[in-house]
Amino acid sequence: MSVLTVGTVAFDDIETPFGRAEKVIGGACTYISWAASYFVNDIRLTSVIGNDFPNEEIKELESRGVNMQGLKLIENGKTFFWAGRYHSNMNQRDTLVTDLNVLDDFDPELPESYKDSKYVMLGNLTPDIQARVLEQLTAPKLVVLDTMNFWMDVAMDKLKEVISKIDVLTINDEEARQLSGEYSLVRAAEKIFEMGPKFLVVKKGEHGALLLAPNEIFYVPALPLAEVKDPTGAGDTFAGGFIGYLAKTDDISFENMKRAVVYGSAMASFCVEEFSLGKLKALDQEMISERIGKFVEITSFSL
Repeated sequence: MSVLTVGTVAFDDIETPFGRAEKVIGGACTYISWAASYFVNDIRLTSVIGNDFPNEEIKELESRGVNMQGLKLIENGKTFFWAGRYHSNMNQRDTLVTDLNVLDDFDPELPESYKDSKYVMLGNLTPDIQARVLEQLTAPKLVVLDTMNFWMDVAMDKLKEVISKIDVLTINDEEARQLSGEYSLVRAAEKIFEMGPKFLVVKKGEHGALLLAPNEIFYVPALPLAEVKDPTGAGDTFAGGFIGYLAKTDDISFENMKRAVVYGSAMASFCVEEFSLGKLKALDQEMISERIGKFVEITSFSL
């Protein structure tokens, strides 16, 4: 099954208590595509870059089955750049620099070959861009949308309009509370379901993830790791693993979505172990299977 990914392809400067990585490859679309590539080989990337972006990175993604027809190159333009510093607990970070560069005028025009995409992952971008993509799709089977509190602050009406047209919303717990006006995540989910989505994934970082549907809840803890070097991209890697697994199995039932949350969590657990894409590029299916086994171990019990 095909997976359409929409989001940023970027350069990042990252500083954590464990070191610093300067001008490394980042961006939501990049992480989503790399994670999904371990499950499906028909990934359709949609983003924009400047001519400063290294061609070898594009070639690597193509070798993973990522179609680059939707990657727009702006001559004499600069690729989106973000710099951030993480606090000692790794749950908080300060944004130091955000240079939109070519992303400032991004207006995605999907290639004809993309418009029949069945599984769609709308990465964190302006609601206007997300809506623009949805307008161009013919008959998607499942649409997942990621967003953040910034868009709730500056474009809530448009965001709600887009949310009404999607199937799965992925946000963190603070964003779920802001969007719904409810502190309880169960009540927050009830309010969000009234907006349109059938499923809600609440990402809780080192505390795992919640999958909610009307009258159903599933929780996956985060895997305890000996070392976390860089949380950047973990949420997008989760999303890539989540939708990649769903596309591979072509099953969007709640039971299978529970498995997809575990696979997404496993992929995210790899991501944080190295800076940038370091660990994601080094994976194989045996490593992923072993990591899934660890999730089974920490969640299994008998009465």
